[in-house]
Amino acid sequence: MTVMEQRGAYRPTPPPAWQPRTDPAPLLPDARPYRVLGTEAAGRTDPDLLLRLYRQLVTGRRFNAQATALTKQGRLAVYPSSTGQEACEVTAAAVLEERDWLFPSYRDTLAVVSRGVDPVRALTLLRGDWHTGYDPHEHRVAPLSTPLATQLPHAVGLAHAARLKGDDVVALALVGDGGTSEGDFHEALNFAAVWQAPVVFLVQNNGFAISVPLAKQTAAPSLAHKAVGYGMPGRLVDGNDAAAVHEVLAEAVRRAREGGGPTLVEAVTYRVEAHTNADDAGRYRSESEVETWRAHDPIVLLEEELTHRGLLDEATRTAARDAAEAMAADLRARMNADPALHPLDLFAHVHARPTAQLREQAEQLRAELEAEAEGAGR
Repeated sequence: MTVMEQRGAYRPTPPPAWQPRTDPAPLLPDARPYRVLGTEAAGRTDPDLLLRLYRQLVTGRRFNAQATALTKQGRLAVYPSSTGQEACEVTAAAVLEERDWLFPSYRDTLAVVSRGVDPVRALTLLRGDWHTGYDPHEHRVAPLSTPLATQLPHAVGLAHAARLKGDDVVALALVGDGGTSEGDFHEALNFAAVWQAPVVFLVQNNGFAISVPLAKQTAAPSLAHKAVGYGMPGRLVDGNDAAAVHEVLAEAVRRAREGGGPTLVEAVTYRVEAHTNADDAGRYRSESEVETWRAHDPIVLLEEELTHRGLLDEATRTAARDAAEAMAADLRARMNADPALHPLDLFAHVHARPTAQLREQAEQLRAELEAEAEGAGR
């Protein structure tokens, strides 16, 4: 008998008193992504919420287009577009209270802007000027994270610490499907469930980790199913259905705030644009696949629902487009102005209290700059 056969024959029986810690059934996600638009549930959705989401989606689409254009013009070093994923981005910001925290990944610039951060400051990282162009505490938005999934343990730590302090705070952490293959994802979900931390994980499953399709990353039925192994609920939602994403995230945030612990939400969406401006998406996916998803565009889905309910007329469409164009024009004008940078800024925000070595280097640079200025003035 081989070792494997011996292992297969050995099936220990747990003690009679053994019981599973948690009934897994309530933690399992739906078999199919949850939808609202185009269903009977849509009629119960607040029309003011739908109109607000529509305006944000239109502005978000224009923001993505303008940021992509700025990259082609050399005003940004790189831009990971979230075109096609705007429903996830704007709802992630919309479901949070002012006291809550958002933890974005590198593709979530639109979520950061939707949270209230100045668009120019939000794009500063991608411009190459600063590691973070905004004060995270001002809008409760963690720095945009380029390394995959590293923001997730940070979100858990902040949420856990807030609960220990008695603060009524929820953290919402965003990550892509590729990020779920990182060790940080496992560590974050494990600690969040053990500590029952008030944190919500939103996985934007856009089909690819750069060029690697989801099927080559995991054999799980869905990414939402991974939640069960950690002891938290998993929710599967249509990521292009803004109303459905808002409902699911709002419920998860409410559950976390009331002490119910973390939730893993998988939003099934699609990255319509390339991974970044440095990527040739045509090498690993077909245009017919992209066109299929364009027919399931989040703006189109919401427009159809609003039109069906008599909530969207041409004046409303025009007002939304005009507001988006005004945002884009302002962003374009300010990004086309060269930033006023000073060499001594290199030493700012490195440490709360600069080390002796940093102070020495700063003084050396200051002396060199003063000497250069004196020489130029002669």
